[in-house]
Amino acid sequence: MIDSELFGHEKGAFTGAIRTKEGRFELADNGTIFLDEVSELPLSTQSRLLRILQEKEYQRVGGTRTLHSDFRLITASNKNLADEVAQGRFRADLFFRLNVFPINVPPLRTRKEDIRPLASHFLKLFCTRYDRIEPDISDSEMEKMQAYPWPGNVRELANMMERAVILGEPRIKFLAPGPSGTTAEAGNRPQTLLEIEKAHIRKTITLTHGKIGGSDGASALLGLKRTTLIKRMKRLEITVEKSA
Repeated sequence: MIDSELFGHEKGAFTGAIRTKEGRFELADNGTIFLDEVSELPLSTQSRLLRILQEKEYQRVGGTRTLHSDFRLITASNKNLADEVAQGRFRADLFFRLNVFPINVPPLRTRKEDIRPLASHFLKLFCTRYDRIEPDISDSEMEKMQAYPWPGNVRELANMMERAVILGEPRIKFLAPGPSGTTAEAGNRPQTLLEIEKAHIRKTITLTHGKIGGSDGASALLGLKRTTLIKRMKRLEITVEKSA
C-alpha cells in the first residue's frame, strides 16, 4: 500500500497493521526523499502528496494526528508528465508544484558516448557482487552496443552486463533481442538449441577452470553425471585443456 509506505500508518489501520509504522516522509524530516516513477502514483496519493508539499504536514493512514516534516523532494519519471496531465492521469496542480527545476535526461540511444563507461561501471559492480573476474569488451562488440537503440535505457544495459557476469563470460558477446522476443546476436539468425547447449557447456567448463568431475566440477553444476557430460562434449566437439 503506497500511502502506508509514504505516510506511515497507525496500529490497526488495516488488516496486518500490527504496529504503528513511520512513513518515508516522516523518516526524511530534515533530509531528502527520492520518488521514482512518480507518474505511477494513484490520484488519491497524488492529493496527499500535494498537501505535504504545500503545507509540510500530513496524517498517517488510519490516524487523526497531524504530523509535520521538512524535507527536500526529488522525483523522476520515464513519462512526460505534461502529457499525463493532458490525459487526466496526473494532477495539474501537483505537476506545477513539482516542476520547479526539471532536468531532462536523454535516452541512452542518443548518448552513445556514455555506453562504454556505464557498461564498465555495471561490470565492476556485478563482478564485486558475484565475486567474478571482470570480462573484456572488444571494440567490435562495443560498436554493436552503440548501434543498438536500447529501448529499456540504462536498466536494459545493466541487466545485460549482470547476465554476462553471471554466465562467467571472459569476453562480452553482445546479444540483442530478436524480432520475436528471443535473443539473437545482433544482425544474425537466432541460435539453434545445439548451439545454445554447446555455448552453455563451454561457459560452465570455463567457470570451473576446466574441471569436469567432482562436487565443484562442470558436471555437478550442470546436474549431469560425469560420463553423460563427457558424451555430450564429444557429440558437440567440445575439448578442454584440463580434465578431472
